[in-house]
Amino acid sequence: VQLQASGGGLVQTGGSLRLSCAVPGRTFDNYPVGWFRRAPGKEREVVGVFSWSGNREYYADSVKGRFTISRSNAENTVYLQMSNLKPEDTAVYYCALKAYGRRFPGPLSDYNYWGQGTQVTVSS
Repeated sequence: VQLQASGGGLVQTGGSLRLSCAVPGRTFDNYPVGWFRRAPGKEREVVGVFSWSGNREYYADSVKGRFTISRSNAENTVYLQMSNLKPEDTAVYYCALKAYGRRFPGPLSDYNYWGQGTQVTVSS
């Protein structure tokens, strides 16, 4: 399963951006899809995860109320809508499919299919 993230760019503080993750074969019907990010000099961290089969969602405290995960069945795409962006949101963003484990959102090791990442830069 090859995921492909896109939609990153440069945006000012307080702005919005929507990232897209192409997921082949509507695999997200059965497996959770997560968004992650890696800021310069930091470890990769979870941003949010959505399980449509289990009707569960998770968002990191740092993005709650600002970021939302949604999907388009017609386009086999999962979105990360980001609003009220802050400079600390600057990072490379990745989408990933969780094919292992029962914990939710689970550790990074449960996510075994990753997209290539897209850069988001928030200017102050």
